[in-house]
Amino acid sequence: MRTKKWSILLVAVLVVSMVLAACGGGKDEGSTKNSSGEDAAKAEEQVLNFINGDYIPSMDPSKVTDEYGFQFVGATMEGLYRLGEDGEIKEGIATGEPEVSEDGLTWTFKLREDAKWSNGDPVTAHDFVYSWQRAVKPETKSEYGPYMMAGVIKNADEISKGELPVEELGVKAIDDYTLEVQLANPTPYFESLTTFGTFMPLNQKFVEEHGENFATSEATLLFNGPFKLDIKDDNQNITQANEWKLVKNEDYWDADTVQLEEINFVVSKDPQTNVNLYNEGDIDRADLSADLVDQYISHDDYRIVPQASVFYLKMNQERKGEQTPLANKNIRNAINNAIDREALVNVLNNGSIAATGLIPKDFVTVPGGGDFREENGDFAAYDKDTALEAWNKGLEELGVDSIELELLTDDGEGATKTFNENLAHQLETNLPGLKVNIKPVPFKNRVQLDTDQDYELQVAGWGPDYLDPFTFLSLFVTDGGNNKMGYSNAEYDQLISETQTTTDQEQRYQKFLEAEKILLEESGIAPLYQRARSQLHSPKIQGEIINKFGATYEWKWAYVAE
Repeated sequence: MRTKKWSILLVAVLVVSMVLAACGGGKDEGSTKNSSGEDAAKAEEQVLNFINGDYIPSMDPSKVTDEYGFQFVGATMEGLYRLGEDGEIKEGIATGEPEVSEDGLTWTFKLREDAKWSNGDPVTAHDFVYSWQRAVKPETKSEYGPYMMAGVIKNADEISKGELPVEELGVKAIDDYTLEVQLANPTPYFESLTTFGTFMPLNQKFVEEHGENFATSEATLLFNGPFKLDIKDDNQNITQANEWKLVKNEDYWDADTVQLEEINFVVSKDPQTNVNLYNEGDIDRADLSADLVDQYISHDDYRIVPQASVFYLKMNQERKGEQTPLANKNIRNAINNAIDREALVNVLNNGSIAATGLIPKDFVTVPGGGDFREENGDFAAYDKDTALEAWNKGLEELGVDSIELELLTDDGEGATKTFNENLAHQLETNLPGLKVNIKPVPFKNRVQLDTDQDYELQVAGWGPDYLDPFTFLSLFVTDGGNNKMGYSNAEYDQLISETQTTTDQEQRYQKFLEAEKILLEESGIAPLYQRARSQLHSPKIQGEIINKFGATYEWKWAYVAE
């Protein structure tokens, strides 16, 4: 998923992104034990207060693409299953385990009959059929629908390309509470996919009643999850709200498990302001900027949360139909080799580590081998001489002696701003004749410019949407919905396609290793860093789970301790 990208996106993951080694886990669901193993008494007031780094770009499950959107879709809605501690699949609208055919292609889910929407309508199998069809329907213009379902659900790819009618999607309601899914290929991780935001159900009558206004305000949203979104003005556009809260959904089928009554959010982009609010007791968690880490590293509430989100430099080869200098492989290789990633993570000063590839460290293990990252090696070496040689070749091939490029970034302050300035300075210093113009914009604007492929360089990030290399490597297939930079390699495409049909896991992972090598040896992207977060985190927050993929936080089992 895009992280902020947490680029944000930007963000996933997927995906499964955050292996505890890569993301850090929370407490057991409903646990009443504190960190010392003693009983943690619950506070009388079950209210938490958090900062959100920006506005919510979308709450439409078919259209959301970013970390914030998936966070609040995940908190207010529920699919077939939810993620519990350590990525364990927990019952959601589906009850029990799915029935899977011998060939692994037909999955049948029995749905609970006590789940309902916040307007009182029952949640049925028809809601899943409608939602999944809507996500791959070309008119919806969903990025994640085709990305998550193509090659997984039967006919999803063909439907998203307009080659088949949406009714041909491999999903149908056998009856109100029985859902049958036909897969295009055996997908062992399909059950975990159903926890992801794109696979949430939708009430067809409600969505069509509100049309283009659906999911743009509290009044045009329906909820079937543990919480409901509450904005002061229920008609205010969600993308413009700088303050909102999650309130317990008393109509949720498992409401007795939900202990938090409210979680309040306010948008704030200034780390010092956030720390001040934390110290004053107004908020319960504050992410620390680089300059604040050294000040608070010895604080009792300080913690580092490693993650499997990887940030990289996107190099757009075609902008508004015209080829950019980045279409030249030598220019891209020069940029990749001109970056001192250790210097960049020192700027972040938050526990992040230099990225040496696209697949993060401690994410997945190669069957019969070790960690994927170690197995495939380093594709992001800082080498000024190699960079300069490639740069001069590229300039000669383009017939120019200088290049001017725009670097699209979020408009954050602190380490984000310093990071981008440091990156631009490195490139200009190590590549004579290069001018980098930084273009900071609000997060939602950057997301739109990325979608429109209207940029040249961009710092982007991806958090996994499920525990498989495909969540990262499928991003860069030709004309992929998340490619958005004109990268294309037929051999890469073929390898990624074959991973969807290869059942032998050793062979499948070998194809992933080869595909990543192709992408990075020709600098389709330039890896930058694998993210971690430094935070002040109140010990009164108990039972909160940091997901391995999907929405970053799970609050269904969280509570406030005294």
